Formats: sequence, C-alpha cells, structure tokens
Amino acid sequence: MRNEVLLSLPPKESDALFSELEFLETKSYDLLNEIGEPIEYCYFMNTGMTSILSIMNDGKGVEVGLTGKEGFVGLPLVVGLKTSATRAVVQISGTAFRISAANLARTLRKCPQLEKKLNRYSQELALQSAQVAACNRLHEVEQRLARWLLMSQDRIDGEVVRLTQEFLAHMLGTRRASVTVAAGTLQKAGLIKYSRGVVKIVNRGGLEAAACECYEILTRQSRNWRNESDS
Repeated sequence: MRNEVLLSLPPKESDALFSELEFLETKSYDLLNEIGEPIEYCYFMNTGMTSILSIMNDGKGVEVGLTGKEGFVGLPLVVGLKTSATRAVVQISGTAFRISAANLARTLRKCPQLEKKLNRYSQELALQSAQVAACNRLHEVEQRLARWLLMSQDRIDGEVVRLTQEFLAHMLGTRRASVTVAAGTLQKAGLIKYSRGVVKIVNRGGLEAAACECYEILTRQSRNWRNESDS
C-alpha cells in the first residue's frame, strides 16, 4: 500500500475504513468522475496518476490538477456534495482503493482523522488548481512542461512517464506543435529523453532549474502545511 492518506491513519480508523475498500486496477483513460454526474465511488490512488480536468462547452478541456499516491478522487462527497464540477480521468495506469459514496459517508462519521486529512488534501488540490491556472497564463511551454514532468514523477516515483504529445498538449492547454518544440528543447539540454509517447527524466536537477517557480511554490507550501498538521 502506498496511498499517503491511508498510511497516515490511526489503527482504529484504518481498520474501520479498510473493511469498506475495494482494491482495483486503473487503466489509462478510465473515467472516475464526470462533470455534473452523481459521484458513485471515491478513490484513494495507490499507484499511477489521475488528471483533474475542467471542460468547456465545446468539449475542449485543460488539466487543473494531478492526483497520485498522495491523494484522493471524490472530494465533493467529503463536504456533503453529490456531484463533481470537474472530470477525473486516469492518465497513467496503476491501482487504487475504491469506496462507494454511501460507505464513505458512513465511515467519515466515525473517522474524524480521515475527514481532517481529506479536508487538508482538498486545500492542497485547490492550491494546485490556482497555481496551474497562473502558470498556464504566465509561463512558457518549456517551463510548464518541466513543471508538469516533475509533478508527475513525484506522484509515480519513476523516471518514465508514458504519454502521447496529443494528450500532453491537452494537459498543458496548448497546441501539439508547441509540446513538440518544448520537449525537443528539454531533450537537447540533456534533461529528458522523448520517443514515441515515452518521456524519461534523465536529469532531475536540471529539470527543476528549467521549470518555472510554480513547482517550488507548490512543493514548499504542501510541505509547510504537512509540517503544520504534524505539529
């Protein structure tokens, strides 16, 4: 088990929650939550990664958040809401622990630490959404791509990210041609290797230097909040 929320629970709450969880594999492009639809299940991501997308009326969308082993999909249910305002799609295949909406509501009533940790995670995801919005507006594609690859590596604990240029352009809210140029720039600098939908990070330190300030802001604030919650 690798989900950080589950690993941090006290034994009594962990026992109560695990009796309600179902372990399952998640495949790329699996739809976990849809905009405006009732949320039937929530997911504690274990491995792999899920994108949180904002979708426009014409069907175009952009990524506003990433969730991996640190997080949870289905946050509206934690505060008593029943539908999602965003779309959650598995981006990198992996595994997750699933719980039904009804069972989550019942479990939260007897697990105050779980509720507190999910509320705190909602703040981290809100920060991520706000920072990504600013990043997409203010920073160059190369910087945004570097930031996104670092965030992805943090969540999957691996050097290899499997994505097509089309999907990555969708995530960054830019054109496919722009992603091609940005990936080529990072590759020429010796920071990544990119071929046929596979990105390998070969120089993380260099990639951090190439990324915009948003990556540092997000990691620093998340670390500070976690230190506050532990004190």
